[in-house]
Amino acid sequence: MQRQRISTGTPWEALAGYSRAVRLGQQVWVSGTTASDEQGNLQGGNDAYAQTRYVLDKIDRALHEAGASVEDVMRTRIYVARLDDWRDVARAHGEVFGSIRPANTLIQVAGLVDGRLVEIEADAVIAPDDAL
Repeated sequence: MQRQRISTGTPWEALAGYSRAVRLGQQVWVSGTTASDEQGNLQGGNDAYAQTRYVLDKIDRALHEAGASVEDVMRTRIYVARLDDWRDVARAHGEVFGSIRPANTLIQVAGLVDGRLVEIEADAVIAPDDAL
């Protein structure tokens, strides 16, 4: 099997030597994703909901480039810098995944880089056409 690497072009991908997402066979793993645009600029300001929506859109684009979609997501992991933001983050997550309902973990961390309030990972499995 050949590994497909997806990049969004953020400066950290080249610096740290990682891909935004990797597909191998029917599985796709999306790296921890923050509200950074291609130039590394923070999107969403100090608003956890806005940052989360930006992150989820970025994850959706990476999944599509890998031949998957949010409907294929089996698990998400959410890291928040401020536990008080969990409801706003959960609301944004629910707007995208409410009908899909992947397994999920939300964890408070000591901090994220330069004003980032949320970081999300996603794991997906692309179902064959004859699956449920």
